[in-house]
Amino acid sequence: MNYKEALSFIENTGKFGINLGLKRIERLCELMGNPQSDLKIIHVAGTNGKGSTTTFISSILMSQGYRVGIYTSPYIERFTERIKINDTEISQEDVARLVTEMRPLINKLIEEGLDHPTEFELITACAFKYYKENNVDFVVLEVGLGGRFDATNIIKPLTSVITTISYDHVNILGDTLGKIAYEKAGIIKENTPVVIYPQEEEAMEVLLKVAKDKNAPVFMVSDSTVEIINDSIEGIKFNVTGKYSYRDIEINLLGEHQVYNALTALTAIEVTRGLGYNIEESAIYDGFKKAKWPARFEVLKKHPYVVLDGGHNIQGIKALVKSVKKYFPDKTVKVVCGMLKDKNYNEMLEELFKISSSFITVTPNSPRSLTSEELKKVIQEYSKEAIAAQSVDEAVNLILTTLKDNEVALFCGSLYMIGEARSILMKRLY
Repeated sequence: MNYKEALSFIENTGKFGINLGLKRIERLCELMGNPQSDLKIIHVAGTNGKGSTTTFISSILMSQGYRVGIYTSPYIERFTERIKINDTEISQEDVARLVTEMRPLINKLIEEGLDHPTEFELITACAFKYYKENNVDFVVLEVGLGGRFDATNIIKPLTSVITTISYDHVNILGDTLGKIAYEKAGIIKENTPVVIYPQEEEAMEVLLKVAKDKNAPVFMVSDSTVEIINDSIEGIKFNVTGKYSYRDIEINLLGEHQVYNALTALTAIEVTRGLGYNIEESAIYDGFKKAKWPARFEVLKKHPYVVLDGGHNIQGIKALVKSVKKYFPDKTVKVVCGMLKDKNYNEMLEELFKISSSFITVTPNSPRSLTSEELKKVIQEYSKEAIAAQSVDEAVNLILTTLKDNEVALFCGSLYMIGEARSILMKRLY
């Protein structure tokens, strides 16, 4: 099977949908000799901030000289982004080989009376095997959805990390913060440290109860405080005091929320140090400064500014709007956006109206998308200006040909759209 055929096989597995439960992935990994059991894993769950926190942790470990497996989803531009070792994506040849090796195991599963593994289970199993083959020192493993029944949750981690919890995927995870928190808390393991980001009371109560029931030592991110020294479009500098003490940490991921994601990562790193792993302060400073995470308030061009942001739920959009107000107080913002039907798009738009009255709509590449015409009509109902583009390519052309020096082009609303926009923009701008 070549790479194209392997991707096609993975995508066709998508027809099995989301099928919660761990029996299939447990059996699949058992048939491979349980590669995940030999990995030193930091497990990251949460609604927002998972990817950034994963990036910060990974970057610090790499700066210490460790070989780090990095597992994230969804991808922005290429499937191979999802499985990395340090900054190197898995090769297309390795994807093809691993999927080919999985097929007889999947057939055996079905013969045994189990359901076909889901797309995410298949990719996760491939990642475990790949990281074991390559003798990585650590894996920073991002949860796909929820936690309790997520395919990544068959592991025994060094530590678990829970970032901010808010409303997303409510049809699967539950319609209250308490229910969603319970699903995320599923990654907390017996006698294993857990790092917890500050949460709303309803969510925090659930997390702390699960941690207590499992005798898991709790490390609260809020035990340290940050003082932001400088926050500009060029980067952020801050001090940390309290449980941990650091001066002049620099990060290039923009937005105040990234400071708190960095503090979460720092807490996880300190817990890992406490387990006996060597991570020097110089690696912490260096790792923070080098950390990159595409499509998270990413400035692709300056004067005029072109910015991409993957925020695709209400909490993500609120953080985005706050950042735009902070970094571009005197500029006119023009938005290119696509949204999914199952998101709270009216509330997201109401946030975006605080920074813009000019929109170009696109249809994200997902069966759950609002079409560009549907989204245009919703925006016009609020008496805002909107043009429906027939493609992301057309939207990029429209915005770049009309953008003035005092304006900002902002691409946001759906990760499905952002990846395509980023590919086109990189070709056009560079």
